[in-house]
Amino acid sequence: MGTDVRRILRKLNIRPTKAFGQNFLTDTWVLQNIAEAAELTPNDTVLEIGPGLGSLTSWLAEDAGFVVAVEIDNRLVPVLHDLLIAYRNVHIINADILKLDLKKELAPFMTADDGTPRTLKVVANLPYYITTPVIMKLLENGLEAECMVFMVQKEVARRMMAEPGGKDYGALTVAVRYYSAPSIIMDVPPHCFIPQPDVDSSVIRLDLYKTPPVELKDKDLFFKVVKAAFGQRRKTLVNALNNAGYIGADKEQIRILLEKTGIDEKQRGETLSISQFAQLANHLYELLH
Repeated sequence: MGTDVRRILRKLNIRPTKAFGQNFLTDTWVLQNIAEAAELTPNDTVLEIGPGLGSLTSWLAEDAGFVVAVEIDNRLVPVLHDLLIAYRNVHIINADILKLDLKKELAPFMTADDGTPRTLKVVANLPYYITTPVIMKLLENGLEAECMVFMVQKEVARRMMAEPGGKDYGALTVAVRYYSAPSIIMDVPPHCFIPQPDVDSSVIRLDLYKTPPVELKDKDLFFKVVKAAFGQRRKTLVNALNNAGYIGADKEQIRILLEKTGIDEKQRGETLSISQFAQLANHLYELLH
C-alpha cells in the first residue's frame, strides 16, 4: 500500500499546480497516522478532500466501508481510477469542494448493503489557501460527521487550538470550538511533501459536538458578533462592535449590553471566551426583539 509520487508525476509529466495549492504528501508514516487518527471502521463512510494521487486514499479504503474522494484537478482523476482500481469501495468525484452539494453527493454512500446507516468522517490534506473556507463549509452545512481530520498549516492549527487572550485566538477559534473539540495529532515538516511547502504543517482532529457547548437564541447573530469583535482586533469591544455596522445596536446600547454581560467595554474581542460571546449575543437578541 502506498504511492511513489515522484515516479508517477515524472511518468505522466504532471507538475503540481500552484493554483490548486498542490503539495503531495509522500511520507508513509504520516499517511498511516492520519488514517489511524480517524479511527475508521467498516461502518464508516469517509469524505476525502484532495486525494491527489491516492496516497492517503488507499489507507482510508483499507479500513472504511466507503471512501468518497473529491478531486478538483481533472488531470488526476484518470490516474486515481488506475491507482485505486483494486478498491471497490472508492468513489471519485471531479469537482470543487466549495461548489459541491455535499449532502446530495454523499447520500448514496451513507447506507450499508444491509440497510445500516453509516457514520460520516472527513479526512483531508487541504490546500492551504482555502483551508478556512473549506473547514467552515463542512462545519456549517449540517453534515453530521462524527469527526474531521485535517492536514493544515501549523499556524492555522494553532489558531484552532488557541485560548482566549492570545494573538492566535480569533473568529476561526470560536467557530471551531462552537462545533467541535479540536486536538492536534502531530506536526509535519516540509520534507514530507512534494513539492515542499514553505511552512510547517499539522494534523488536527475535530470531534464534532452533537450539542454545542453554549445555548444560543440566534446562531447567525452570534457569529455576527464574533465577526465584528475580531474585525478590528486593536479596537475595544465597544468600538469594534459599533464600527461593524451590522450589529443592529448603537454605541450606548452596546455599552449597556457589555455591562449586562459583565464585560468591560475596554476589553478586546480576543479576551472573550465562547461562553461570553454567547451571553453577549443572547442579550443582543433580547434587545433587538
